[in-house]
Amino acid sequence: MPEIIAILSFCAVLVACIACGISIIPALLAGVAIFLMHGRLTGHAFKPMVAKGLATMRAASIVVVTFMLIGILTTLWRAAGTVPFIVANTTGLVRPHVVILLTFLLNCLMSLLTGSSFASAATMGVITMTLGTSMNISPMLLGGATLSGIYFGDRCSPVSTSAQLVKTLTHTNIFDNIRLMLRTATVPFALSCAIYAAMALCTHPSAGSVDITALFSKAFDLHWVTVVPAVVLVILAVARIDVRATMGASALSALPICLFVQHMDWPEIGRALLFGFHCADPRVAPLVDGGGIGSMVKVMLIVCISSSYSGIFQETGLLRGAHRLISSLARHVSVFGATLAASIATGAIACNQTLSIMLTDQLCEHLESDGQRKAINLEDTAVVVAPLIPWSIASGVPLASVGAPTSSLLMAVFLYLLPLTRLIDAAVRRK
Repeated sequence: MPEIIAILSFCAVLVACIACGISIIPALLAGVAIFLMHGRLTGHAFKPMVAKGLATMRAASIVVVTFMLIGILTTLWRAAGTVPFIVANTTGLVRPHVVILLTFLLNCLMSLLTGSSFASAATMGVITMTLGTSMNISPMLLGGATLSGIYFGDRCSPVSTSAQLVKTLTHTNIFDNIRLMLRTATVPFALSCAIYAAMALCTHPSAGSVDITALFSKAFDLHWVTVVPAVVLVILAVARIDVRATMGASALSALPICLFVQHMDWPEIGRALLFGFHCADPRVAPLVDGGGIGSMVKVMLIVCISSSYSGIFQETGLLRGAHRLISSLARHVSVFGATLAASIATGAIACNQTLSIMLTDQLCEHLESDGQRKAINLEDTAVVVAPLIPWSIASGVPLASVGAPTSSLLMAVFLYLLPLTRLIDAAVRRK
């Protein structure tokens, strides 16, 4: 009973913040206080609870470096003219009626190379969104296709941090996991391609509404050298260099281009890195403005605060009652169905993908003895469900990076189809 009261109290605070349209950070801080108070009332000392919470927070703090690099990279690709160059040189090659499908496929490819949903959104996502909006495609549709694409690779790339985390938690081989992930993704991927292709029938794109090349040429020097940061990113990603080193190298290669090609000065670059790039041309600004370390501060706080929950739960045993509930659910709807239900709950509470994966594993580790099946269940639930939670940074950061509305979640069809097809398969097997 105390466990239920603690969880419901936290959920109430979280819902109140969302309903009032304010940041969820106060709710997350309230959650820390609620879970510590629950631990104290059930006989646990504050010191070990705080120590365990800080330990898991420190373990997650390495992600903060990635967020800062994303803010920097997003800014410099815009400021250096990388995004405008790629968009200007692809608009003539892309037919408007395939832009949504192309957005999905190109973001699948980029996320497979980088293994990072956030980095893919900050680079290819920005490019495809800019390209699509210039052709009068709905940002909601483009945002949904982008989310589907970036999490396709984030899930099954060998350099993906989520795939590495699942491998570590389940003590499995990542390449064996990838083979299973590709197998379970085949039907959802094919259906997603068909759906995004069919969406062309519901849109009214235009190839000639804006002369994008002429527009960008007035605000940027579109010299071929501006594409170097993108080339650096792709080459290092293919070489399987660490994603942080890859993004850092791409950002460094963009600096001299900002200085000597786009003729920015250091104070201007510094302001852009902190607060985001802002184009002086009001016609170009809506297409390229954004980025900056400042845009990632909220995200970093959410990750650091929420990651402390896992340690507190381990110390207090708050999830014991949930274990019994999950076991009962598994007997009625299958192990996969119970894991999916758990991932929805943890995604809503965790507000980020990493903690959702960890909590789902803690809740469901007793359901499956085979590590390989446990790994694929996590990959097909927690990894793709977390981005579907409207207040989670798993969707908030990519959508903010590309400038898409939250309603784009409705169009992220691959993220729905993957667990749905697995759920149908599990039901058929039970019968």
